[in-house]
Amino acid sequence: MVSYQSTVMRTHPVWAALIVLFWSVCGVQWTSPAHADIAVGEEHQEAFPADQTLELVEDVLRGEGMLFDVQPDKTIVTLWKPADNPAGFFSSLAGMKPRYRYEITVVPEGGSKSRLVVNVRTEYVPEQEVAKYKASTRFDMFRKIDELAATLPPARKTPTTGGVNFALLPNEDLRGLAQRVTGDPNNWKAIAERNGLSSPTDVTPFQTIWVPDNLIKTKPSSAPSQTR
Repeated sequence: MVSYQSTVMRTHPVWAALIVLFWSVCGVQWTSPAHADIAVGEEHQEAFPADQTLELVEDVLRGEGMLFDVQPDKTIVTLWKPADNPAGFFSSLAGMKPRYRYEITVVPEGGSKSRLVVNVRTEYVPEQEVAKYKASTRFDMFRKIDELAATLPPARKTPTTGGVNFALLPNEDLRGLAQRVTGDPNNWKAIAERNGLSSPTDVTPFQTIWVPDNLIKTKPSSAPSQTR
């Protein structure tokens, strides 16, 4: 059933404008058929520590020409951009401009892993059109981050003095390395903390691991890839 009010709105735009003005004067609020504020989230796993993933996100946004601010909590918020869908007649009268922005958070997951959470926030965009503004759809964000990481992998940040770098042997994890170079497999926790790792198996084959001097009982004379 169509109300008299909606019929007037649709067929008599001049009268509709006067009605909106009358409602405003009388303090009656008119609600836009498009939702004023909608946020849709996406997640993506990254094989990098949180600080390095954040750098990759910033590089991709710069490449897309997007302006952004980095908040004190390291959340990235892009500036508002006009949406594709035009504002409706009454939305225009009320100054409601369809727009969108991204709110990006990197969640540390221990060691060399992090989770990327990207919310797209829209204003005055019809709910059925919000999905097309998601970062994965709008500019293929996650693929571009992965491609950038593959071509310019950020270096792992480990100390350079006061210890020795050891290359893991085939099928060796941190427990095995700790046993081999310190004589105690339980030292893997101290080694993991110094290398930004979270578990004995949070490593890759032949990865270089830094071990502080105070943990090394006897300096091996033929340790693989040993450097000072």
